[in-house]
Amino acid sequence: MTVDELNASPDAEALFLRCCGSRRWARAMTAARPFAALAAVLDTADRIWNALTPIDWREAFAAHPKIGERTRDVWAAGEQAGASSASAAVRERLAAANRAYEARFGYIFIVCAAGKSADAMLALAEERLQHDSERELHVAAEEQRNITRLRLSKLLASA
Repeated sequence: MTVDELNASPDAEALFLRCCGSRRWARAMTAARPFAALAAVLDTADRIWNALTPIDWREAFAAHPKIGERTRDVWAAGEQAGASSASAAVRERLAAANRAYEARFGYIFIVCAAGKSADAMLALAEERLQHDSERELHVAAEEQRNITRLRLSKLLASA
């Protein structure tokens, strides 16, 4: 899809929701059109994301499968490919870390998994479990921002 096609799309909000699960973010991105280029899309995405509330951030987090879970979402499966080739022991530890993280913070462990091995994601989960709630929410929001930028770039790969 090109930027011009995105600008003209009657389904823009649904396309944006595919990149980030916050409805408020997707509506604001739709309203911000037209965009001149991918750089403008990414800059606007960041600006809108950073102006959202923690409620909006958590809504976006909830749109993701847990790290290591099977998913039909092609983008998520590709981004989490490092988890799919992990040993059974690492997958079990990752599942346990996911449960501990969700119990501690109240939302799923969110990480921009693209290019990361299961061991690296496990280490990040274990490290981030040591954060206080406020710090971790901002770390998770930054991870979501990175995922959103990656997915917007995928959406507009032919731009």
